[in-house]
Amino acid sequence: MHDFLFGIYPYIAVTVMFLGSAIRYERDPFTWKSSSSQLLRRKQLVIGSSLFHVGVLVIFLGHLVGLLTPIQIFDALGISHGFKQTLAVVAGGIAGVMALVGGLMLFHRRWTDPRIRKTSTKADIMILGLLLVQLVLGLGTVLVSLNHLDGHEMTKFMAWAWGIVTFDSDAAGYIQDVALVFKIHLFLGLTIFLLVPFTRLIHIASAPLRYIWRPGYQIVRSRRAGSAK
Repeated sequence: MHDFLFGIYPYIAVTVMFLGSAIRYERDPFTWKSSSSQLLRRKQLVIGSSLFHVGVLVIFLGHLVGLLTPIQIFDALGISHGFKQTLAVVAGGIAGVMALVGGLMLFHRRWTDPRIRKTSTKADIMILGLLLVQLVLGLGTVLVSLNHLDGHEMTKFMAWAWGIVTFDSDAAGYIQDVALVFKIHLFLGLTIFLLVPFTRLIHIASAPLRYIWRPGYQIVRSRRAGSAK
């Protein structure tokens, strides 16, 4: 089961994420959105959304750089494993708390306001709940990492990530003996990737580059003018 979850499941999750997103864009392009409810309880949305998105963005970039940068590059730059682990604990802890506070504000807003509930789907509430659980697990890994500030545990996940990227059949073995909270956190993260095409998370793959070169004017017709025509 360990070999399946951390040696095969990552490929399933990533394949479903990319293939499912492409199919959704082709079949239902108008559902490719975040379904904003910004007209309701705007102040709580602005604060919660800012904390949540900034925190998640820092966490995502930190994981991306920390896991996929070859260890040799850090060694060549003179960055010790211990320093990198300490930086990850401090930056990740702060960003995790920001994202969790913001996420709880968003969840409270979506769950308690009847008007927002009516515009929300079960998938909206479910995916936000999963993200909150993932943030709690992430903060749990920070606490465990305080006992491994030498950076040795971190190198196991770097080896695993590179093993997945390079199709190393022994990739799962690199994290065989890590703490359970890390394994649950990693599995749930992969599951969230898998769910992207089926939820509002699909909007994270959108980059509104077309706004840079689109025409500067919009033609707006009144209802009266339209009916007269």
